[in-house]
Amino acid sequence: MRLVIARCQVDYAGRLTAHLPMANRLLLVKADGSLSVHSDDRAYKPLNWMTPPCWLIEEPGMWVVQNKAGEKLVITLEEILHDSKHELGAEPGLVKDGVEAHLQELLAEHITTLGEGYSLVRREFPTAIGPVDIMCRDAAGASVAVEIKRRGDIDGVEQLTRYLELLNRDPLLAPVQGVFAAQIIKPQAKVLAEDRGIRCVTLDYDSLRGIESDEFRLF
Repeated sequence: MRLVIARCQVDYAGRLTAHLPMANRLLLVKADGSLSVHSDDRAYKPLNWMTPPCWLIEEPGMWVVQNKAGEKLVITLEEILHDSKHELGAEPGLVKDGVEAHLQELLAEHITTLGEGYSLVRREFPTAIGPVDIMCRDAAGASVAVEIKRRGDIDGVEQLTRYLELLNRDPLLAPVQGVFAAQIIKPQAKVLAEDRGIRCVTLDYDSLRGIESDEFRLF
């Protein structure tokens, strides 16, 4: 991973255009080729980014990040304040809360809880920014990404939004719908999810545990 703190200007050109005026920012370049631009007041959320597959071209005073679709992130560097590289090693993965992990397992086993005709594609569906809890298909065969939380809040909706944005760039999957599933979903999270076209599903943990599997049933 490469960490660069620089006074820079950022311009994005693609399906739309975006401009960040000159300011001090953190540029994060990961081993997978992705680049994200961060400020000091947005928590984990980047101001702008480019996900792999993409490539970085470094020129004097300028970085150009481009992907196969022809989208470009142009970073004009006025001053570099810090530039370092770090090897983080293998990622052991996120260890989830026991109830949350069990919810994922149960929902995958009884995927029709989400709707008649739903079918499981796989759990922990890999993406460049982390695994989606469940990828499935609805009765019409459309792709559906499911994010599962014990308590659903705004951060969970934001996480699913980032997954959907990335997944919908894949023509083999798009259009991908989103389902935000939790035992309890906060009102603010529900409003945000509905505004973004994400369906909310409240999960009953005890009911899921009580569903009898018919895998080996003869009648």
